[in-house]
Amino acid sequence: MCIRPADWLVLAVAVVTFAAGGPASAQNYPATYDFGAPAPAADIAAVDIAIPSDGAGLPPGRGDAAAGARVYASACAACHGDKLQGVAGLPDMPSGPALRLIGGRGTLASPNPVLTVESYWPYATTLFDYVRRAMPFTAPGSLSNDEVYAVTAYILAEAKIITPATVLDAQTLPKVQMPNRDGFIPDPRPEHFK
Repeated sequence: MCIRPADWLVLAVAVVTFAAGGPASAQNYPATYDFGAPAPAADIAAVDIAIPSDGAGLPPGRGDAAAGARVYASACAACHGDKLQGVAGLPDMPSGPALRLIGGRGTLASPNPVLTVESYWPYATTLFDYVRRAMPFTAPGSLSNDEVYAVTAYILAEAKIITPATVLDAQTLPKVQMPNRDGFIPDPRPEHFK
């Protein structure tokens, strides 16, 4: 294939046009858009509540399994069942075994693994974080910190990970040793965690 001199000229004009700012500047589009506003610090703080595995940033509060049983009965049992087994047939959401919270310990390497908080999750702080942000399903974020600590204690006590008398708070929760704590392979790529 041979390129004629006229074709070279067209190609050169195209390259110069795109290199000089591209179609956006050629059409006088602004470099920034004039809508929206920076989020105020208070708005960011309201949603910047993620808790890492080490428990950094856990809020004040405390709760035990007895208090958690009451919270669970009123805010959680409708989906997760009175025995934490999951409820089947719920509309517009996962149901049954997908909502099971306890059991399944030792099944992960089997042909039928049972994925629950007890069998799969490596950190108790993950349970606190998830309940705090996403539960109950019909009113996420509506539980107080004390209620989240309490329902976390209830689930962990029912799974026999902690005793029913254990009080969870910002100091004790990160120390809970989950059954699958060592079941994950660390990602050796530190650049993904900066």
